[in-house]
Amino acid sequence: MGSAVERTDEHVREYLIYRGFTNALKHLDSDIKADKEKGFRVDKIIDQLQQFILTFDLLSLKEYWLYLDRRLFCRLEDIYRSTVNKLRTSLFRYYIINTIQKGNLEKTQEFFQKQALELQTQAEWRDWFILPFVPNPEQNPFFSPYFSRQWADTFLVSLHNFLSVLFQCMPQPVLLSFDAEVQKMTSLMEENEQLRQQVFALQTENRDQRDRDGSVQHKLPPYVQNMDRLGDTELDLVSSQRASSAATTPSRNFFSTFLPQAKRTPIKPAPVSSGSSPSQAAVGRKDPTANQLIKPKEASQPKEGKPPSSQVSTSETCSSQSQQATNQSVNQNTRNKRIQEHEKERKELFSKPPHQTPEKKVEVGDAEPTPTETSGDPPDSSSSRSCGAGGGLSAEQPFIKLSQEEYGEHHSAIMHCRVDSSGRRVASLDVDGVIKVWSFNPMMQTKATIMSKSPLLSLEWATKPDRLLLLGSGVGTVRLYDTEAKKNLYEMNIDETHPRILSLASSPSGSSFICSAAALGQSGNLESSPRLPIPVSGQLLLWDTKTVKQQLQFSLEPEPVAINCTAFNHNGNLLVTGAADGVIRLFGSCV
Repeated sequence: MGSAVERTDEHVREYLIYRGFTNALKHLDSDIKADKEKGFRVDKIIDQLQQFILTFDLLSLKEYWLYLDRRLFCRLEDIYRSTVNKLRTSLFRYYIINTIQKGNLEKTQEFFQKQALELQTQAEWRDWFILPFVPNPEQNPFFSPYFSRQWADTFLVSLHNFLSVLFQCMPQPVLLSFDAEVQKMTSLMEENEQLRQQVFALQTENRDQRDRDGSVQHKLPPYVQNMDRLGDTELDLVSSQRASSAATTPSRNFFSTFLPQAKRTPIKPAPVSSGSSPSQAAVGRKDPTANQLIKPKEASQPKEGKPPSSQVSTSETCSSQSQQATNQSVNQNTRNKRIQEHEKERKELFSKPPHQTPEKKVEVGDAEPTPTETSGDPPDSSSSRSCGAGGGLSAEQPFIKLSQEEYGEHHSAIMHCRVDSSGRRVASLDVDGVIKVWSFNPMMQTKATIMSKSPLLSLEWATKPDRLLLLGSGVGTVRLYDTEAKKNLYEMNIDETHPRILSLASSPSGSSFICSAAALGQSGNLESSPRLPIPVSGQLLLWDTKTVKQQLQFSLEPEPVAINCTAFNHNGNLLVTGAADGVIRLFGSCV
């Protein structure tokens, strides 16, 4: 409870400063200094009692205990009155023992003289009146336990526990209940995060188990597992060759691709017979092994060349070698054509907007049909990979989506969205200058709507208090808006020569904010984007939220340039800015 009281005092002090109630603030500070309850800090109350005992201030000790009795102990039920009396008796005995241990017998006799009328009727004090006259009372069997360190520690601990329980049971005002709510919310968030991590771990473990089971049950041979990537190496080797080829796809011998590399002799391609069937052409394109058997040196060889002289025993051997060389050359032409098609499709994909991409793919596929492009064509390795990734069967989810809602109060494009420091409210700004302040927990609800006549370019929540909004306009002003009172508190004129307020950043300390102002562009449009082709002049200023005055103007080297974005670190000791000249500037703890 003591920590909650201290935080509440700080909030009240901050509120008085913000409202300008200086007299009330002075009275508050003086009352806090003279607070006998010590902000409900039990340790400070115990220290105050011990201070009176060590200084032999009996009068102050009695007055302080009477204050605690009137202020705190009187709220207890009658069954606890005996406990309060026992603690009071032990406190006075602790005072007497201290006077004897310090050798101040005058204070001991003074205590019995002043308290005689009150104590002589109490049975528990009857044997204590002889204490000033007993030599070496620490050796007396009756008084010796009270001189031990154990008795003193036990008494102080008992008093500490009694006060702690008393403060916990006291009814708290509404202003102090926020601390308990914050602690409860924090514990719930931590528990929710732990449960979310457990769910994520179980899902990952379950997915890995399914993958392992599937790989064991449907394991393919090694030469089949990498079928979809057989052409990747060759595509990389011949990607630099952009020579056009208008030759049609002829038939090819499927089994010739499995011959050793040494038996392949490049010769001049022979004309393809017209009797080739479409099924042979399809089989030739399905052959992925030929792509792996092509060496880099062969990829760079010319397509036409004279065959080396060889001695052939029979004409059948010559025709077989000629057919092999023809298939190899035709395969090279086919690959070059496919590479050109891929390059053309890639350029078209990058030159069109994303929503036109599927239509363009259909046009490319329909515009250039060839006899060999049958339904049995295997897709590209890149297409296979993209389809596999888009299927969502094996892709890992980046996060667990617990819920999804939409806020549809805006009727134009959204420019900025900001969440306040407490995480309870959101402020959103659209291009029409309409600002919506809304909450999303437990349900979406609009708290305030702000209409601006002048164009707004930036938006930021103030850190302390978190109900204030900073609104940067395109006419050189920054407004401080109270979302609860729904009114403008201040309107600050930044600079007429730099009317565009591009960025705002509130310091975590809550006492200041950063303002980035820029001059008009060449077109003079106030609502133009801050990313201009030519950097314009700008300023970076530090403003005080409480005094509403400029504190500092930062130096932007080598020349003043428009700052497009600003951000503080967690404690406000570092400011990071991004400028229109492509430079990120860091400013130290001076802010």
